[in-house]
Amino acid sequence: MPLDRLTETLTRHVEELQRQGTAKGDETVVAGVVPAAGDLGPRFVLEGAENRRFIRMNSNSYLGLALAREVIAAEEEGTRRYGAGPGAVRFISGTLRPHVDLEGRLAEFHGREAAMLFSSAYATTLGVLVPLISETTAVISDELNHNCIINAVKMARPASKAVYPHNDLGGLEAALEKAAAEGASRALVVTDGIFSMRGDHAPLDRIAEAARRYDDRFEEGVVLVVDDSHGVGAFGATGRGTEEATGGRADVLIATLGKALGVNGGYVASDRAVIAYLRETAPLYIYSNPITAGEACAARAALDLLDSERGRELLDRLRALTRRFERGLVELGFEVIPGEHPVVPLMVRDTAKTRALVAHLREHGVLATGLAYPVVPRGGEEIRFQVCADHTETDVDQVLEALRSFEGSG
Repeated sequence: MPLDRLTETLTRHVEELQRQGTAKGDETVVAGVVPAAGDLGPRFVLEGAENRRFIRMNSNSYLGLALAREVIAAEEEGTRRYGAGPGAVRFISGTLRPHVDLEGRLAEFHGREAAMLFSSAYATTLGVLVPLISETTAVISDELNHNCIINAVKMARPASKAVYPHNDLGGLEAALEKAAAEGASRALVVTDGIFSMRGDHAPLDRIAEAARRYDDRFEEGVVLVVDDSHGVGAFGATGRGTEEATGGRADVLIATLGKALGVNGGYVASDRAVIAYLRETAPLYIYSNPITAGEACAARAALDLLDSERGRELLDRLRALTRRFERGLVELGFEVIPGEHPVVPLMVRDTAKTRALVAHLREHGVLATGLAYPVVPRGGEEIRFQVCADHTETDVDQVLEALRSFEGSG
């Protein structure tokens, strides 16, 4: 069947995205990595610019573990022992010893009874939220939650949905009050731990307290679900994320192996009964191949490294580099949203200037991501910088110098 008419429609759609400025465009292709040497961190080689070296300031690999020798060696050993892929979904024959060992280690790390792996953090959020939301569930969600949470709620079709203003405890409690008055059997409060565009965090201690206060108003209670994919490994004294930093605790904790731990895959940690239910009801777990044995071994090595003296040293270094960068931006006259997390938003608040600044940085060997209107509201345009522990002080200073040289900076 010819696709002529359909492709015309699809082409028009893409052209409209381009006209609006929301198209992602061509993807940057990394053609190689130059290892850290001397006072310089890793440099990245891009396809089409092979004679240049770039500092990457838009990576989620907050601890630099994707390039750690121990992590790479663990993946190679796991692949040699178990093969390049699992060969089946978990319930058929795809459950391998590294999967089970990693789930046990993740549960222990987070102080939970059990944990469960998914192929990605996005798949985890969809795979967890949809089965936990029934036709009599009220969902209450922060307005800045990640796209995966938004889509999961759409797919689940709850009895009601409320979106409260960002980190607004009054708005959250008003939504809980309304859901209780309307007779929902279960309330599911869902929030990011770290909000990825801003680097700020949810006040989990106060959110958990509000959930406890309203728990008796619902037949099946109030369930707090937290996606802390940007928090685990990059936030908190020992890298246990927003829970550790705030003293709050989620009933169901979602996180990733693909950011600070530097590997691939996602996971959920909770009570044993919750995990047993999800293994039987989450299609993205049941019908999708798991991460490879090599990835599971690499993630276990990364987690063990994080949960060690070296891991604490990396976290201290990450915090110090983040402070250095934030301080430098302020001294240059730029507006930032201050915080301890290594996502450092430079608030440009102008679409044309944001795009020009991103281009300027690239010309000066810095890879950074700009968020401009209409992706964000007018006045909210920013460049999202991400500091990593394998950056160096020299790297940070080079980025600041590139920003200093931008005409109209500050």
